[in-house]
Amino acid sequence: MAAVPNPQASVVVVGSANVDLVAATPRHPLPGETLIGTDFHEYPGGKGLNQAVAAARAGARTAFICAVGDDDAGRFLHSIASGEGLDLSGVHIAQNEPTGRALILVDDLGENSIIVVPGSNAACPPATNIGPSDVVLAQLEVPISAVAVSFIAAREAGAMTILNPAPAAELSAELLSLCDILIPNEHEIELLGGVSKLQEAGVKTVIVTRGAAGIDIYHEGIGQRLPSFHVTPVDTTGAGDAFCGSLAASLTAGHELNDACLRALAGGALATTTHGAVPSLPFQDEIESLIAASS
Repeated sequence: MAAVPNPQASVVVVGSANVDLVAATPRHPLPGETLIGTDFHEYPGGKGLNQAVAAARAGARTAFICAVGDDDAGRFLHSIASGEGLDLSGVHIAQNEPTGRALILVDDLGENSIIVVPGSNAACPPATNIGPSDVVLAQLEVPISAVAVSFIAAREAGAMTILNPAPAAELSAELLSLCDILIPNEHEIELLGGVSKLQEAGVKTVIVTRGAAGIDIYHEGIGQRLPSFHVTPVDTTGAGDAFCGSLAASLTAGHELNDACLRALAGGALATTTHGAVPSLPFQDEIESLIAASS
């Protein structure tokens, strides 16, 4: 069945905006070890910005709620987001905190490790202007209180809520009950107590991302695995964010859950084929092309 888009639907992303400082190294250092890096780049990033850009490039009208510092890094991120066509009316300028940073190591196999310094992200405001057809997407690089208030507003409006619980944190039963879709990775699901615990708390759908192995979908008591698309990865940074943003965009476009997950898998796979987070996020035609080539 073809998707039936709603022209009034938007993806509303509540989340972080960072400057990513990315160093390439043959392997990850051991504790106390110093390695010589092979490359270095600065990219726009933050899980919130990544997911907002991913949703917009996947075809969704997208609003981004975040906080940046009153500094060059904040102005840089604002210009990037504006260039992607995001609605930035909900951006807060934090006067007393620097814009967030993420320190990222990428090895020769494309695997990464990340340290996030939140900075201005601690001042991220909640989303309030939410329509009944919207999809509100959030992560945990901003205060949980901002996420909770946003999801309460979404529930009151009749909108869908998606939480990507990264980095993993203890989540209250109240917040879990406000989540229509929860998207942890294979490590975060264990820290959160497993699928059964989440569903007992009221989460309607749990989607566990498993990298190259694909995803596990748990919905209405039924579990299934969807395989990933075969690509040659060079940098996995941003792949999970591409999945989340593409999924939200597909849901606002009217795709059913499984079809939306297929498109999100394509988005996530494509994001591993380019270095950097925002630079790697695929456009709608690229997602459609990968799906067509794999069918």
